[in-house]
This record gives sequence, structure tokens and C-alpha cells, in this order.
Amino acid sequence: MSTPSYRIIAASQRAFETRDVRGRKLAIKRLDALDKLRLYKAVGPELAQNEPYLGMALLAYSVTAIDDVPIPPPMNEGQIEQAVQRLGEDGLAAVVEVLARVDEEEAKEGAPGATKNPIDSAKN
Repeated sequence: MSTPSYRIIAASQRAFETRDVRGRKLAIKRLDALDKLRLYKAVGPELAQNEPYLGMALLAYSVTAIDDVPIPPPMNEGQIEQAVQRLGEDGLAAVVEVLARVDEEEAKEGAPGATKNPIDSAKN
């Protein structure tokens, strides 16, 4: 039997794969509450208020591997910026595309918490 809580937890733990325009294979996960808490700690209180910075950081934090090479979650501002630089515009765009598609699918299914903006979804 699938309860609403079970479906929410299962959806948050799903992993997705895509390729960016440079051909890199990206493994992406939707951030759960603990991931978000750790990200806010890594960016610090000042940058957590900077929405453009936080949005890019959330996208980069969602990537768990590039070309099957695991990427540990960034733990500070420098590591976040390295992750963003490594992904570049192409990688970040691919992450946005995947998260937007997932949000769209979940909205069709009536999943709680589904939004139209993948960055807002990652923040909530």
C-alpha cells in the first residue's frame, strides 16, 4: 500500500540522469530537507539571502556525479563556486531542464510540493 507520506519520501529520493549539450552525463537528485539545511550552512547567512546565488548553488548541489564520477556535496562557499564553475552554463541548464520536467510530471500527478520553477522547488 502506498501512503501519501511514502510517495513524498520516494519522490524526494529519486535520482535522475541527463546529458548536457557537451555530452557529459549528469546524475541529479532532488534535494531533501537535510540537503537544504546543509546547503544553507555551506553558503552562510549572508549568501542564503542572495536569491540568484542561492539558486545556482541549489542547482549545483543537486548534481551527485558527472560522467559516473561521484561529486561530494559542497561544504563551503569555495566548493559551491567550484561546482558551479565545473558545471558551467551547459550543466546548470541541463539540471534546470530535468528538475522542471520532474516538477511538471509531479504537478500532473498532483504531488504535494510540486512547483513550476525548479529553483523554487529546490528551495521549498
